[in-house]
Amino acid sequence: MKHDSPLDHLDVKLLAQGGKTLIGHEFLSAFERLASETSGLGADRALNWSALGELRFDQAGAEQVWLHLTVDTSLPLTCQRCMGPVHINVAVNRSFRFVQSEQVALEQDENAEEDILVFSPEFKLLDLIEDEVLLALPVVARHETCPVDVKLAVADPGFDTVGEKKSNPFAVLGKLHTHKTT
Repeated sequence: MKHDSPLDHLDVKLLAQGGKTLIGHEFLSAFERLASETSGLGADRALNWSALGELRFDQAGAEQVWLHLTVDTSLPLTCQRCMGPVHINVAVNRSFRFVQSEQVALEQDENAEEDILVFSPEFKLLDLIEDEVLLALPVVARHETCPVDVKLAVADPGFDTVGEKKSNPFAVLGKLHTHKTT
């Protein structure tokens, strides 16, 4: 269960105007979707993060609010090759520019190199952290070299002979047909 904190109602503009940095360590258990990805393992693992607010000005002199997010952690996932646990290091280093409305975000998103977010009085930094870590996870988690021998091919030596032993159910009908008298 997430706790109610200033991180649940972060004023990004105030953070940027002060050029402040927030630093924190949250346990994996605080992130429901991430905990689900790890099958409940490593609930006591820490996600180390920092969020730096920055105020910039565009070419026209208009104020721009930026948030630079870094996250570092190691998550226990399931290796898709050997099905054993594998610890995956995850590092996030992303920058976000905030705009006033969804319409402005849609207009600017295609041409912007940075990620664009909309200001919200209910901005939840922990939700952004969780989203970014989920996006940084590998599509397929696996060891570089699995600690156990992995059987990468399946072959049943008796497979071909089993087919030969099966009788044709219509063969019995064929025998009945040949014994028929006219």
